[in-house]
Amino acid sequence: MRDKLYGFIGKHPFWVILVCVVFTAIAGVGAGKLEFKNDYRVFFSEENPQLTAFESMQKVYSKSDNVAFIVVPKDGEVFTEKHLIALKALTKASWQVPYSTRVDSVTNFQYTYAEEDDMIVEDLFMSPRNLTKEKLQQIKQIAISEPLLVNKIISQSGHVSVVNVTVQLPGINPMVETPEVASSVREIQAKFLAENPEVDAYLSGMIMMNTSFGESSINDSSTLIPLMFLVVIVTIGLLLRTITGTVSTVLIIIMSIVSTMGIAGWLGFYLTGPSSSAPTMIMTLAVADCIHILTSMFYEMRQGADKRTAIARSVHINFQPIFLTSITTAIGFLSMNFSDSPPFRDLGNLVALGVMLAFVFSITIFPALLTCLPIRVNKQSESKKDVMAKLADFVIKKRKLLLPVTSFLIIASVVFIPNNELNDDFVKYFDKTVPYRTATDFMQENLSGMMLVEVSVKTGIPSGINNPKYLNSISDFSDWLRDREETDHVNTITDTLKRLNKNMHGDDENWYKLPDSQEMSAQYLLLYEMSLPYGLDLNNQLNVDKSSSRIVVTFKNMTSNELITIEKDMINWFAEHAPQYEVDFASPSLMFAHIGQRNITSMLMGTTLALILISILLGVALKSWRFGLISLLPNLAPAGIAFGIWGLYSGQVGLGLSVVIGMTLGIVVDDTVHFLSKYLHARRDKGASAKEAVHYAFDNVGRALWVTTFVLVAGFAVLAQSSFKMNADMGFLTALTIFVALVVDFLFLPPLLMLLDKGKDKTV
Repeated sequence: MRDKLYGFIGKHPFWVILVCVVFTAIAGVGAGKLEFKNDYRVFFSEENPQLTAFESMQKVYSKSDNVAFIVVPKDGEVFTEKHLIALKALTKASWQVPYSTRVDSVTNFQYTYAEEDDMIVEDLFMSPRNLTKEKLQQIKQIAISEPLLVNKIISQSGHVSVVNVTVQLPGINPMVETPEVASSVREIQAKFLAENPEVDAYLSGMIMMNTSFGESSINDSSTLIPLMFLVVIVTIGLLLRTITGTVSTVLIIIMSIVSTMGIAGWLGFYLTGPSSSAPTMIMTLAVADCIHILTSMFYEMRQGADKRTAIARSVHINFQPIFLTSITTAIGFLSMNFSDSPPFRDLGNLVALGVMLAFVFSITIFPALLTCLPIRVNKQSESKKDVMAKLADFVIKKRKLLLPVTSFLIIASVVFIPNNELNDDFVKYFDKTVPYRTATDFMQENLSGMMLVEVSVKTGIPSGINNPKYLNSISDFSDWLRDREETDHVNTITDTLKRLNKNMHGDDENWYKLPDSQEMSAQYLLLYEMSLPYGLDLNNQLNVDKSSSRIVVTFKNMTSNELITIEKDMINWFAEHAPQYEVDFASPSLMFAHIGQRNITSMLMGTTLALILISILLGVALKSWRFGLISLLPNLAPAGIAFGIWGLYSGQVGLGLSVVIGMTLGIVVDDTVHFLSKYLHARRDKGASAKEAVHYAFDNVGRALWVTTFVLVAGFAVLAQSSFKMNADMGFLTALTIFVALVVDFLFLPPLLMLLDKGKDKTV
């Protein structure tokens, strides 16, 4: 079949080129249908329990997507006339943000106080103009003493303030809605800064996080892919010294990417942060097929074969190993379908498709291009040894030393794998060059973090939240949370009721406590709600029939393990102190915390299945179950070593790294398959001894392996420069794993083969 294939390509190269180009053009049209989704919800499948809980809570209470203007006076004092004027103007402008439903700031906080027998509800101050120093100081003391404000809207010292805009997106067209909000708030920010040069202002919140997902991916696409192209072109040009080979390889890369992304568009895929890195991965993987064909062709031509014969032999020799590596790489990426996160499933499917298309193009249009284009190769002197031959001599000579040393290093590295722990911090998905990360870090250091948990406590009875027993439970729970060092802020209805009770008793501090009766609580809330202006009601805390209330807890930015521990503690608190109430916990923070842990479990299942399939495939293809089992060692060792090194370097395995084993498994098999296939070819077809077979494998495939490894490592190292840390860490660990795979296949596998085959050599 292989000979017939090239026989047809050699006779009709132009027809092969035309068919492949037409196919690419038709497929590529679909790329115009691709859309980018930058909502954090895309990381979660529809059946995700945390997403389901969060969306259910959003339907009961008002939505909590937001933009936070973090306002920082350069003189370190918010409560001055000019800064409060600026804050009031910013608060007013924030109501113009598209889809805004609520704006909270220190300037429109609904302050309540007693005036004889009346309770007055009004803004904390009506106008900041002409306020005396004493009045400004009084306003400051009220603000920094109010539980609903401090550490959420105003810092404890009064040096930083927040204008928080609650946004309710229609959800009809997220591609337009989120950027529309981001554009609006940035315009407001720019105008505010221009009018108030003595103030700094940063932007944080869920809307800005969503925007950063999209912008980081677009930035990567505009910088990393061109950089990767440059790396590929320079690498192939310098290492193989062939203009024709370089041009042909670049064409295969372009066709593989265009076809893959086009088919994705036709099939209705959408792009996300992780899946947008598919072109970079396809690019690096497509190179490997071409380099193997090129190096084998050059080897044959240096031995005196003419170009057509050399291409035919190269296709004949490489067809099976390239097919095997393409299939195993595709299986590795398809194992990402076990991931609990749709963007990683999409990434796996896109790259698997791209790998198989690259295989088809590499054995069809690539040989056709090489046939048509001029290539000149100088014959090699028989007495001259290249680097691979010298390396083969070294490995054969030092095999008795290399095997125990490399085995020890593998085991020593694997020992550090337990240092890794499943942890995620979604704020740190972005590096410090991203404005959202800078703003959120500043907010954490000076005010509060982005880690929110929403707690809905249900009574199951209309107006049940007014029951004193319920209110006391909520108050006790809130106090318990505030006593924890991780807690920055607790927003609860009981604080409002305590303040109202105090107001209704002449602002006597002794009455800053919950009302004694259900009727009194209901009357206070009704009176208060009737006095609130539009947009500042209690819908964000109470459901319609007042059978449940929502507590919003803000924690310091922390890892997923820490947040899950807190969630368990909260569940246990209610089980012990208030078991009669049904309690739901939800938030984007919890969603991200849980998905990493669930993802690693599902990916281990997928990787195990992929490993079994790959081993069976190799056993059948190599016609030896023995060598299929032997291949497990060099296939598993690289990931073990890489994660051991990562355990020493970082130890944090998040959502992005949880897919690396499955993703690299197929790529790592590439080196093993090519080396083993050449080794077995020499043993079976040439009657070579184990030493001679190792030498033959180094001579024939060694150069291709280190060149492809260089290109793959360079490609994923480019991905490691991404501002989207999930992609950056994934790129770094993948590059490390691929590099380790080459070292294992050059220094560990050959001594192992010579040891296992020693008794079968007639010459030994």
